[in-house]
Amino acid sequence: MAVVLGTRPEVIKLAPVIRELRRYPKDFRVVLLATAQHRRMMDQMLALFHLKPDLDLNIMRPAQSLESLTSSLMKKVSGAISSMKPDLILVQGDTTTVMITALAAFYQKIPVAHLEAGLRTGDPTNPFPEEINRRIVSLLASYHFVPTPQAASNLKREGVASSRIQVTGNTVVDALLSLRPKIKKYPLPVLLSPGKRLILVTAHRRESFGRPLMNICEAIKELVRKNPGVEVVYPVHPNPNVRRAALGVLKGVPRVHLLNPLDYLPFLALLRSAFLVLSDSGGLQEEAPSFKKPVLVLREVTERPEGVQAGIARIVGTDKRRIIEAAQQLLSDRRAYARMTARKNPYGDGRAAQRIRRFLIRSLAKQKM
Repeated sequence: MAVVLGTRPEVIKLAPVIRELRRYPKDFRVVLLATAQHRRMMDQMLALFHLKPDLDLNIMRPAQSLESLTSSLMKKVSGAISSMKPDLILVQGDTTTVMITALAAFYQKIPVAHLEAGLRTGDPTNPFPEEINRRIVSLLASYHFVPTPQAASNLKREGVASSRIQVTGNTVVDALLSLRPKIKKYPLPVLLSPGKRLILVTAHRRESFGRPLMNICEAIKELVRKNPGVEVVYPVHPNPNVRRAALGVLKGVPRVHLLNPLDYLPFLALLRSAFLVLSDSGGLQEEAPSFKKPVLVLREVTERPEGVQAGIARIVGTDKRRIIEAAQQLLSDRRAYARMTARKNPYGDGRAAQRIRRFLIRSLAKQKM
């Protein structure tokens, strides 16, 4: 079996599955293929989970367009899997690496298992290009590991047979539980004032570039001005569009800490200490509930509606007024805050990797019959 990964979230969410499959060497021989779509962040996660690729395509180039990334991936991934000749390829999520791997595997008639399948916003441009990437993978995959029943329902509506779908929970919960002892001991990456409430911010999505991202930064600036007991930590994505907005609005603002992108453990240490999260990240919507932290989603739609339905997340978009009003309510209303922190995590129980392993053993055994 080949496991293909290229970005930070892919490593985090695939690591528990790789570890589980390797516990059963009689059933699985796992080969890791890294595309390095995001070189530095992927390498950080590989080191954290003690993983080493068997083949590294080193695909990342500065200022690479989606078109050049896609064409380069197709050529290199196709060549790699042609040499490996795996009997199954496992991918995770909705990156360009995942979409191209699924297509290359289809051309070579190799079955694909898709982890974190079935997520949908219904808007092809939001998130971009991830919504279309995951729809393409769903058309090509043989097996679909979905995090929630709602994700399973999405696939069934699109004509995927129930026998090819397995509800597993999200493997990010497995990963967080395995890291919990390290997270508790890890020091915060920034010195915070005693007694201040921390707002953790991540905002970097392509569809927010320009005025939406400026609105987010202006809302952060206003929240800090109105609330002397608040500090903000914002690890700023290296994309120039993100850095231009964040530094232009927030640089030098008291009690706002603009950091370079963080390794996973210091980031999780911040999340554990946060009072509130403002984020346009998909993964953080799943991670924050494991720490019982409310999330204000800085997007107009989310492919993870389970958090909103459970009351642990709230969509506020990129309108400055909406962001300020929602955050201000949680900062000032204890009951509103308690309602968003007392709910069960809808994304999993930490046993997703075991369910995936059992499903694969059954399915591969049927193939050989």
